[in-house]
Amino acid sequence: MTIIEAIKNRRAIRNYADRPIEKEKIEKLLDVATYAPNDRLRQPWHFYVIQGDAMKRYEEMATEYLQQRFPTKPHLVESSLKVVTTTPVAIVVTSAIIPDKPDDSEDNMFATCCAIHSMWLAAQELGLGFVWRTRGVGLVHDERMHQFIGSPENEKVIGTIFIGYPEEGKEVPPTERISFDEKTTWL
Repeated sequence: MTIIEAIKNRRAIRNYADRPIEKEKIEKLLDVATYAPNDRLRQPWHFYVIQGDAMKRYEEMATEYLQQRFPTKPHLVESSLKVVTTTPVAIVVTSAIIPDKPDDSEDNMFATCCAIHSMWLAAQELGLGFVWRTRGVGLVHDERMHQFIGSPENEKVIGTIFIGYPEEGKEVPPTERISFDEKTTWL
């Protein structure tokens, strides 16, 4: 598969088989992430790998969060939690924040997004499903996540990644994309 094919075939996979992920594959994803482009080689990312008993604690935290956020929508809570309950590994990705340099902090966040995307493409090559969550069960905007992972104050959560072997029979079809012609201005 070419890089262009990999990019065009990338999908958000939320349904996983009941199968653990080999540590070597997790390490390969983390290694690939460190090759993402980043300003002044600051390498601003940090990865918090959640698995085993920590995933059970994450599920409890996510359940509490979703029930508080959507008290009248139990079906939404249940459907949102499915990715957490079936995922063997989640990785919370943070980016270094530099309080007195907002532009550098923003550049760090861009670089961290590139690191996550690199992991996503590598996951596809390794036969793994991958979804990057920034809302809902990703708890990106909730202080509980910082407490859960024990991140320092100078780190911002950029996303929570859920990874697993895709469940058979749950293939995700391609999504319709707006042509670049409609999104491009030639100067």
